[in-house]
Amino acid sequence: MATYRQSFSIETRGEVQAIDVTDRVALAVRTSRIREGIACVFTPHSTAAIVANEWERGLIEKDLPAALERVAPRGESYAHNPAGDPNGHAHLRAAFLGPSVTFPVANGRPMLGTWQQILFVELDVRKRTREVVVQVVGDPPA
Repeated sequence: MATYRQSFSIETRGEVQAIDVTDRVALAVRTSRIREGIACVFTPHSTAAIVANEWERGLIEKDLPAALERVAPRGESYAHNPAGDPNGHAHLRAAFLGPSVTFPVANGRPMLGTWQQILFVELDVRKRTREVVVQVVGDPPA
């Protein structure tokens, strides 16, 4: 059994921004040379998320922000909001979406559905430099 890990950075502009990282993840899987196994895509940030979904303009630019606003509205009073850092809603949104996705690797490629992409979702209130970690575990080539 082999393990491979790679990370990359993303520059974001602030909430709610979904960035398609599928190509970068697929490259990490190929670079791992693992043919059969699983891959985990993870972000080590408490106000960001990783999801598998379709990157479609209406979904990403309108529906997702509207749904997140209903789940954890911006501007509400949250116990987490210290003076000058009003991002309690971003922490709650990240908790609902989650920091990672895991998927099978087959023939050295991510097994994703026809309309699935791997998306990094920025949820915090300002632009940031974020990290994405890809870890692949499985059988290397013989």
